[in-house]
Amino acid sequence: MTEVRAEAVTPTPEPAPVPAAFKGLCPRCGAPGLYKGWLAFADRCPACGLDYTRFNVGDGPAALLVLLLGAIVVGAAITIQLTLAPPIWLQLILWVPVTIAAVIGALRVAKAALLGSEYRTAAREGCITPGTPKP
Repeated sequence: MTEVRAEAVTPTPEPAPVPAAFKGLCPRCGAPGLYKGWLAFADRCPACGLDYTRFNVGDGPAALLVLLLGAIVVGAAITIQLTLAPPIWLQLILWVPVTIAAVIGALRVAKAALLGSEYRTAAREGCITPGTPKP
């Protein structure tokens, strides 16, 4: 008779939320590969197979970051203008790339953090199935 050995599968611990968001790690297993481009999520985790398409991150992080970083950049530009009085073309050359880089960099982290939060809280779309009482 052939002996069948069952190998014990040890589950990998979920990564900490903040490092996972900064490094773009899978919220389930901590493997790299959350993104397939600069801001586009991959379809699945290459290690554990978690389906990233079931999470709906939406435009919330983008709107929040544009408002927050916009206020910071405008405040810094006004401060520099009032203290150093550089020409306007120098202000444009300085702040346009800084703003674009800051929004894209922060957007990667914010989207990864929101996806990780949705995974940890088992968030789903807000729909009520027939036969269930309304909250």
